[in-house]
Amino acid sequence: MNPNRYVLGNFAPVTEEITAFDLPVTGKIPDDLDGRYLRIGPNPLGLEDAAAHIWTLGEGMVHGVRLRDGRAEWYRNRWVRSASVADRLGEPRRGRVADERLDFAPNVQIAGHGGRLYALIEGGLAPYELTGELDTVGPASLGVTEQGFSANAHSKYDHETGELHSLAFRYGADFVQHIVIGPDGRNRSVTDIKAPTLPYMHDFALTEHYVVLYESPMVFAPERLATGVPFQWNRDLPSRLGLLPRAGGTVQWFETAPVMVGHTLNAFEDNGKVVADVVVHPRPVDFGDVGASKPVLERWTADFAAGRATRALLHDRPQDFPRLNGRFGGKPHRYGYSAAAELYATPSVTEPDRPDEGFSSALLKHDLLTGVTEAHEFGRDANAGETVFVPSARAAEEDDGYNLVYVHDRDRGAADLVILAAQDFTGDPLARVHLPVRVPLGLHGSWIPAA
Repeated sequence: MNPNRYVLGNFAPVTEEITAFDLPVTGKIPDDLDGRYLRIGPNPLGLEDAAAHIWTLGEGMVHGVRLRDGRAEWYRNRWVRSASVADRLGEPRRGRVADERLDFAPNVQIAGHGGRLYALIEGGLAPYELTGELDTVGPASLGVTEQGFSANAHSKYDHETGELHSLAFRYGADFVQHIVIGPDGRNRSVTDIKAPTLPYMHDFALTEHYVVLYESPMVFAPERLATGVPFQWNRDLPSRLGLLPRAGGTVQWFETAPVMVGHTLNAFEDNGKVVADVVVHPRPVDFGDVGASKPVLERWTADFAAGRATRALLHDRPQDFPRLNGRFGGKPHRYGYSAAAELYATPSVTEPDRPDEGFSSALLKHDLLTGVTEAHEFGRDANAGETVFVPSARAAEEDDGYNLVYVHDRDRGAADLVILAAQDFTGDPLARVHLPVRVPLGLHGSWIPAA
């Protein structure tokens, strides 16, 4: 038995690219869902050493479903064709990156901007452009700066300005860059931010007037480059929350306990304070076993007058991949959604001595006004990834819309695209789109509206 859980069960990669049309549906797909639900994640193109495989290092594969007029028109899964992926598939390369050492099939985020679709990663690796049918166009110049940085994963779209914001870092650089990309795809501004401890700045947030930054004791370690995850925990460092004025200026830093912010739900301003709701890893993260961490949802508040930041626990169930109604990004919000982050193993149907590894069997809806959290439990035989919230066409309330998520159905050995009514979160799904194949547990998803 292979001891590496990240090649077992629904962590295991799929080996084929599939196209299927007119997908069967249980229930009814809302008529106002017109677009593509896309999710990307690591899916190694062959495993040379399964026991030593690090899950986050697999080549990126995109899984997508096209919804229109109450129908699921198609499902596709495609590897991002970096140079090495194209070579291994025996296909022509799609363009070239400036530095081949920075060429890898992105596996972290799908972003739509300016009518184009991009696969993004971090650490200075090149973005790739995709077509609406998930084929690879080639390396993209999205956010490229004079110093050779480019748009990183966890880029944020500003609904007020139409701009895409990215916080970009490169391994070994003692600064990061905040890059603002206009609707035309061109950089509007680039701001250097000193980072002398070489921190791993995985995510950030926006408010009306600030860029919210997180420094942690997880820092770049060049001696670990050969492992593919060149970071280690420096126990002598604190964590810090930083506020960079969007109009220009210097970062104001607020020191906190030594923890690591994984992902941001949202941030906003409140009477001279900046509030950030974040998923926090209270202990050092082992990149070789990321699922073993037990992150929780916290609220961090930076008080300019007091000159300090405070932390408050919002919910203690292990969880990750927080999302909200994107129209409330950078503004006060009431609701947030996340995936329960709980590793477990259940006996395999076909091989009782080889358990199927699961990661999440529930989605959570947080009402941050009342403090009530609802859980939509899919059952221990199911795996649910990150959910995406899509407002309904008639939306009058913040939670008037739909939660879309891929859920593994172990009985079928394949995935469903499950659509929940966010205002009836624990009720039966509105629809289950039955995909013909399995969608492995992955990273971040996006709703790309047709308009």
